[in-house]
Amino acid sequence: MEITWLGHACFAVESAGFRVVLDPYLMDTYPPLHTKADAVLCSHGHADHNHTAAVELSTGKQNPFTIEKVKTFHDEKGGALRGENVMHVLRAEGLTVVHCGDLGHFPTDAQLAAIRGADALLIPVGGYYTIDAAMAKRVADAAQARVVVPMHYRHGAYGLRPVGTVDEFLKLYPAAQVHRLAGSAFTLTAAEPQGVVVPQYEG
Repeated sequence: MEITWLGHACFAVESAGFRVVLDPYLMDTYPPLHTKADAVLCSHGHADHNHTAAVELSTGKQNPFTIEKVKTFHDEKGGALRGENVMHVLRAEGLTVVHCGDLGHFPTDAQLAAIRGADALLIPVGGYYTIDAAMAKRVADAAQARVVVPMHYRHGAYGLRPVGTVDEFLKLYPAAQVHRLAGSAFTLTAAEPQGVVVPQYEG
């Protein structure tokens, strides 16, 4: 299974030639997003997560993924501030990938049960309208994720806002567990990789 970071909280997950894009963005801190996919999933209705116009969809391919939606909230007050958020759980090739969207709180026991043991957990760490680095570490530990991929952290003009950096999250892990990639993509198998994986933006 191939996982590619496209910027912000947007990822492409591909199996058997079928490409799913999650949370395509429209925002001024990244160049405009233009990509192709066979399916697109959005965690909630904000423009930096649901800009589906940026995704050119194809049709006719058989979808190898099973997809589960886990309802959560975009804030710590039951959605009263920013509404609902959906964590998407994608399964194929005997592997499980969880995209947390704009998770804004520590999950309930039932929500954790739905994502526990994920092979890859794509999780926000910036703390601006999402959980912050410390909370993301708690969630990743509770979920017992094999691979943790940080997203939704400071980039470009985000420096003008109170968004945490990825380094604030990475310092919570032993250096030997952190793997900074040379590019934006990696292959997820049943054995590799392990620890925290940090793709590089290439857009």
